[in-house]
Amino acid sequence: MPPPRELPPLYLRRAVLRELDLPLVRPFATSFGVERRRQLLLLSVEDVEGTVGWAECVAGRDPLYSSESVGTAREMLLRYLLPLLPSPAGITPHRFRVAADAYRGHPMAKATVEMALWDLSARALRTPLSRLLGGRVRPVPVGVSVGLQASPQALVAQVEGYRAAGYGRIKLKVSPGKDERYLAEVRKAFPDIPLWIDANQAYDRKDLSRLARWARRFRLELIEQPFPEDRLLWHARLARRLPSASRLCLDESVTGPGRLEEALALRALRVLNVKPGRVGGLGPSLELHYQASRAKVPLWCGGMLETGIGRAHNLSLATLPGFTFPSDLSASDRYYEEDLVEPPFVLGPGSTLRPRPGPGIGVDPVESRLARRTRAQRTLPLRVGGRD
Repeated sequence: MPPPRELPPLYLRRAVLRELDLPLVRPFATSFGVERRRQLLLLSVEDVEGTVGWAECVAGRDPLYSSESVGTAREMLLRYLLPLLPSPAGITPHRFRVAADAYRGHPMAKATVEMALWDLSARALRTPLSRLLGGRVRPVPVGVSVGLQASPQALVAQVEGYRAAGYGRIKLKVSPGKDERYLAEVRKAFPDIPLWIDANQAYDRKDLSRLARWARRFRLELIEQPFPEDRLLWHARLARRLPSASRLCLDESVTGPGRLEEALALRALRVLNVKPGRVGGLGPSLELHYQASRAKVPLWCGGMLETGIGRAHNLSLATLPGFTFPSDLSASDRYYEEDLVEPPFVLGPGSTLRPRPGPGIGVDPVESRLARRTRAQRTLPLRVGGRD
């Protein structure tokens, strides 16, 4: 692994943790359930100069996608993680990670603090976060993830709408009972589009042959996380049976460098989906990027229904050279009629999104929208030793 990048220390004044509630444009259904509203935690950290960094927690309302939830993340942040920030020597994203490692698990809660510190560091240095991470401000190829639909015809209609909006790559959520017929209808209606599927761990070992057959029949470019996260051997067996034009992608299975090392040794993946909010932050994401790139495994950045704050973080990461596959970082109006940030992220030419060129993530919440959507708020003083 490359040595962790040590940044100038930050001296903090306060942190504000807000709990927000935002309605989605339409329900988003996966094998884990249906989300109609996004309940989320938004963190801001302010230094003694008055500069503010932002991040959001990707944990869902309920512990379905992962063992974390908004409730567990709130408890971890208030009781254990935010109290680590006051330091006479200052704090950096890496120093926070080292201190937070004393507590087991909770990568989504840890990522919330770590990513806010990255944004604050970039703003304090007056540089875009993408450059601080080692990327560059460039358009990022993106696609769209389409949730489970009530019928194959409804799914085709959804895909038609996203194609008309300019999305080049389509990823379909699948689960037992909502898979083969649905794929057949989409491929019939769109014989030439790049098509991915994402199972979110919904299948079993007995489905291995069916998944391999779908890859050939429907010319799938990518199959993402078909089996439970701890079943690397099942993924390795499927990877060996896929045609050369189809790639097996892991998401939930890769929780850090150790798990990626095991997956690479088993040849259980040919593409890696990195979600910084899921793996513990931007520092862990950089380590996975380095590791995968050395193994010549391409990456893409996944989304988790983020607002413009989380989307800006993800876009900054996706500018790194190893992120060569289209990322799941759709435009703001894919999920929200009114995003927290203004202007919203808009799909650009060639199915791309462009990171904002300003310092840090380049965006801030609109105060009026933030006030309207905030359901609860806690302010924590962080100043140490009278430094101001």
